[in-house]
Amino acid sequence: MGSPRARRSVFESAADLYDRARPGYPDRLFDDLVRIAGLAPGDSVLEVGCATGKATRPLAERGLRVTCVELGPLLAERARSAFAGERRVEVVQAAFEDWRPADGEPFDLVAAATSWHWIDPAVRYRRAFDLLRPGGHLAFWAAAHVVPAGGDPFFEELQPVYDEIGEGMPPGSRLPRPGELAVETAEIEASGLFDAVSVGHYDWEVVYGAEGYIDLLETFSGHITMQPWQRERLYGEIRRRLAARPDPRLRRHWGAVLHVARRR
Repeated sequence: MGSPRARRSVFESAADLYDRARPGYPDRLFDDLVRIAGLAPGDSVLEVGCATGKATRPLAERGLRVTCVELGPLLAERARSAFAGERRVEVVQAAFEDWRPADGEPFDLVAAATSWHWIDPAVRYRRAFDLLRPGGHLAFWAAAHVVPAGGDPFFEELQPVYDEIGEGMPPGSRLPRPGELAVETAEIEASGLFDAVSVGHYDWEVVYGAEGYIDLLETFSGHITMQPWQRERLYGEIRRRLAARPDPRLRRHWGAVLHVARRR
């Protein structure tokens, strides 16, 4: 599939689905972010890879001025349309690694929601550092699939289909439980550019019908790049199995780890 920088462009093909299919994030995540970073209305935020604005709106609703830097032209256009007339939000189509603010003013916060892992680790911390004021903060998190005790068995039951199409999980691996998602504290501290790292775990549940869940899968890079026969087999099995349930829906549990670190 190529390098992460090349692969992240695949989301352009899902621009129409992204806004309605991808989940939002819990309000308490944003409340904690604002509190930990000591943000106040009017403070400036640079959002890395805003897509259609799933994290942008909660940040703007808290009175923050948000500049969104989005790589994909179609995603950037969707975000501009979503925030037309919103004075607190500006959307710029550019790569985070290359972009510079026209006025040269530093930001109070650099934030990345389910996008930080697409930025080259060799440059992302330095770029955030350079764009922040002294004492400003970097925050990143990502929505990931977690399965709590007593969670929906659908995903385990579907694994043989993923194995059949050559997209199964590595032997011996399993989906994490809430609170088990990886923490990037060591990587942040190893950059030598940030300290006072704070970490918080969040989880929430979304209920999907078959078509809504397939729309969600169509926004994931691994499913976007599958061969048509793989998607046809997988999605057909999802439809068949959910139709056989008394309630033809599934419960998907989401988890996120919020990292907040202070610029040295």
